[in-house]
Amino acid sequence: QVQLVESGGDLVAVGGSLRLSCAASGSFRSINAMGWYRQAPGKQRELVATITTDRRLNYADSVKGRFTISRDNAKNTVYLQMNSLKPEDTAVYICNVRASIYRTGLWREYDYWGQGTQVTVSS
Repeated sequence: QVQLVESGGDLVAVGGSLRLSCAASGSFRSINAMGWYRQAPGKQRELVATITTDRRLNYADSVKGRFTISRDNAKNTVYLQMNSLKPEDTAVYICNVRASIYRTGLWREYDYWGQGTQVTVSS
């Protein structure tokens, strides 16, 4: 009931920048929290950054000061501006949204995940 379309992943040199986007569409009452996670080969998925409806922010310590998460509520889109990229930022970046969905007679929150977009930082 929620489709996520991610874009912006690419190959970039150390110190470079990228901007990821994730647009949500479908049948929902509202998009609540939005965020980005990442998964590197052989590693567990980890939180990168999240943003709530009222724009409370949360960042992983490893990206603080370099990455900025933002959202456009009118477009149901979340962005991740990534600056000063390092080789250890190489991963598949996966969008996550929490949406209010009407199901079995009730409004409830459900989590949805995107397919992921590859970010590769070359040294």
